[in-house]
Amino acid sequence: MGVVPASASGSRSPSPVRVLAFDVFGTVVDWRGSIIREVTAAWPDVDAAGLADAWRAGYQPAMARVRSGELGWTRIDDLHRLILEDLLPRFGLASLDEAARHRLNQVWHRLDPWPDSVAGLQRLRQRFIVTPLSNGNVSLLTEMAKRAGLAWDCVLSAEVFRHYKPDPETYLGVCDLFELAPSQVMLVAAHIDDLDAAKACGCRTAYVHRPLEHGPGREGPRPEPGRFDWVVRDLPELASLLEAGAPARWQTAAEAGIGPVAPGRRDGGARPGG
Repeated sequence: MGVVPASASGSRSPSPVRVLAFDVFGTVVDWRGSIIREVTAAWPDVDAAGLADAWRAGYQPAMARVRSGELGWTRIDDLHRLILEDLLPRFGLASLDEAARHRLNQVWHRLDPWPDSVAGLQRLRQRFIVTPLSNGNVSLLTEMAKRAGLAWDCVLSAEVFRHYKPDPETYLGVCDLFELAPSQVMLVAAHIDDLDAAKACGCRTAYVHRPLEHGPGREGPRPEPGRFDWVVRDLPELASLLEAGAPARWQTAAEAGIGPVAPGRRDGGARPGG
């Protein structure tokens, strides 16, 4: 029997967090910049940014085909390939042979981490179990981690649960595997919809601000104060707050370390709110 959300368990106070489950694409790694760099190096005349954006844009519609029953359960590697096949003629790459197509599709295994990710994970894993919780398949996440130096304690994926995020089976599946209440599991992510879904399951939540995920000048919306348990600029800041036992909740984006840093503030402007 799976773990039920904390709201249904009758518990009034959250238990100490034991597991940090991380969204990966955009939160831990720079998918867009990585794809642009690799495509540009191989095919300088291709619109690498356009290809990266179009490839990512096909992600949710492809998963919807699985959810609707049009496709059976499909690993993200295979969905990425389906999307890519439609994009190759549009970006002047229709002549690529099978080996080149396969290697290009595997770029998702070679994504570079954000500059703070490796050090931040190393600090966080000293106190918590750290694991990805990504729609990426297990082989993708494992090879990515080995190349990028991401020190996961284990690798969890939508593939394990046969459900993509934001289906509740993914978040509650982590709780079930570790035999923990949802309030003992925290999702760390840069995406509001992902965090909302985890919160609805009773999990704790930490929003990481990644303003460059979609490129310069294309910053997404920020969560309003109080929506999530923690709001931070990067993973080392989250580690500092959790190491200090800082209470959850923030008042403003500036207090969360997202806004301008006040002169002399060594903590980057982040402090617990009420």
